[in-house]
Amino acid sequence: MHKILIIDDLKENVFMLQHRLEKENYVIISANNGEKGIEIAKQEEPDLILLDIMMPGKNGIEVCKELLEMESTKNIPIIMVTAKVGADDIKIGLEAGAFDYIKKPFNQIELLARVRTALKYSEARKIALEAEKKNMFAATVVTANHKIRQPLTLMNLTSSAIKKELEKDEISKEIVLKKLNFLEIAVKEINEVLKQLQNIKDPVFSEYANDIKMIDVDNENGKD
Repeated sequence: MHKILIIDDLKENVFMLQHRLEKENYVIISANNGEKGIEIAKQEEPDLILLDIMMPGKNGIEVCKELLEMESTKNIPIIMVTAKVGADDIKIGLEAGAFDYIKKPFNQIELLARVRTALKYSEARKIALEAEKKNMFAATVVTANHKIRQPLTLMNLTSSAIKKELEKDEISKEIVLKKLNFLEIAVKEINEVLKQLQNIKDPVFSEYANDIKMIDVDNENGKD
């Protein structure tokens, strides 16, 4: 069941929207000012926000921009509900990041159509983000396996060589130290790969094999 947050300082506006949307089985929560609306949006993470522009304190444009800057709310579609429907007013709202707008007094058919469209977008966005997370996880595993395999092999061979040296009657300290140096190099390489993966913000993917992708950590490492 979809959850919709209404942010409007006028109780009658909230009542009209809530009354109509609850008939469509939407769960409605509300806030009577911008600050409270932001707080509730962070706590409840609704599927859609209906936001009035003209409010005391933080107006709808300011609230819209702030919500879209926060990680927990940046993917929630926002529909501006406003009596200001001039071309410039609409442009300002859309440039602030609003998904759509509804003019006051609202037409019920138009209201439901725009709400349904926004919710379909919200659902598609969630599916896309989930798929992106899965692809990112798979690519990270492939990358780690590819990049770490060589130093792990070096560690395994070096460990075996050290064991053989320690089994000798006369142990060469020089050889053991040399082999230990190889282990240190391998550990350093593994730590570097893990650090690169941890610091990735905007992953660049490259083909690995059979439509399997890996993260191009060398490309990432070269970014500013």
